[in-house]
Amino acid sequence: MSKFAKSWERKNEPSLSTKIKDTIRPPGPIKGRLSRVIKRVELQIQRLGQASERLSERDKKIFDRVVNSYMKHDQPRANIFASELAEIRKMGKIALHARMALEQIVLRLGTITELGDIAVTLTPLVGVIQGIRGGMSAVSPQVERELGDIGNLLGGIIQDAGQVAGITLDFEMIDEDSKKILNEASVIAEQRMKQNFPNLPNLVTQSGEETPDSV
Repeated sequence: MSKFAKSWERKNEPSLSTKIKDTIRPPGPIKGRLSRVIKRVELQIQRLGQASERLSERDKKIFDRVVNSYMKHDQPRANIFASELAEIRKMGKIALHARMALEQIVLRLGTITELGDIAVTLTPLVGVIQGIRGGMSAVSPQVERELGDIGNLLGGIIQDAGQVAGITLDFEMIDEDSKKILNEASVIAEQRMKQNFPNLPNLVTQSGEETPDSV
């Protein structure tokens, strides 16, 4: 059996050093570890979907309050609700952007069939996770923590796969790939936000500055 097949499909009897290492990084053949990562990413997608639903419900309530205040010519109150709505939509966009990016991660993880694919495929995904994790604390601290763990798991798999396959990575290309995934997710999130959330009325603040019509 080739070195790749042994690493991919079967786990050998661990040495003491391996047992110590596995207290930090989950044990198991690389294929099994990838499957567990996919399940954890899918769980975060579900959690972000639930967070998006909650934010959507809040959005509808606050939007109605903006409109009602506006119709009553209560400009100060309308402005307060409009500012709250803007924050809700900001969090909604963060959640949606993260979901779109994580769905791309799941798709890419599912395409890995050879050991040589692992480092090349996974390394930009670590950058994607770091990119979406930054603003996640306001949306879901639990997802933020999980993304940190998932990034560490992927880093461990990349390290092990790289040692076995002896691959040299082009980090400039990897960085571009990460940015491409994040940008594509951002475009989709922007489009869906415009489709799903109505524009605010053209409100005027006390200072005379017009509030944004949409996110």
